[in-house]
Amino acid sequence: MATYQRETRIRAPIEKVWQFHSTVSGLEALTPEWMELRVESVLGPDGELDPGVLEAGSEVSLSIRPFGVGPRQRWTSVITARERSDGNAFFRDEMVDGPFDTWIHTHSFFADGKETILRDRVEYTLPFGSVGDLVTPFSRVGFEPMFRARHKRTKERLEAKR
Repeated sequence: MATYQRETRIRAPIEKVWQFHSTVSGLEALTPEWMELRVESVLGPDGELDPGVLEAGSEVSLSIRPFGVGPRQRWTSVITARERSDGNAFFRDEMVDGPFDTWIHTHSFFADGKETILRDRVEYTLPFGSVGDLVTPFSRVGFEPMFRARHKRTKERLEAKR
């Protein structure tokens, strides 16, 4: 399985960064406009519609249409883990339906004084078997602009609100 990872220092306390990433509104705020994100539905672990916090067991169904090209790509992920301890936190979402054969995204947060280290790690397998395997080394070309934009937006929103 291939991996992609990006790490950024945010000049904001972990609690603020953690809370921001724990909601659908945070996801919407972080996603670049060129992805044309549409959140179709959000179910909490108990079946509640649009829960305030994405707890373990929450399911998020969305669609994207990068650059307005081609049909909308449907994507459903489940939050499979969500933990917070003194000085660090993480949550993991796994795609259960969508364009990848495998997509496991771990969002990690590490306190460093009054700042936070934000780390995104994605483990993935492209579709189409051996053809997907051949193009996997080039997938970074697609991931890099999206995650760079997400981290930049996190810094802009949370560092400005200090």
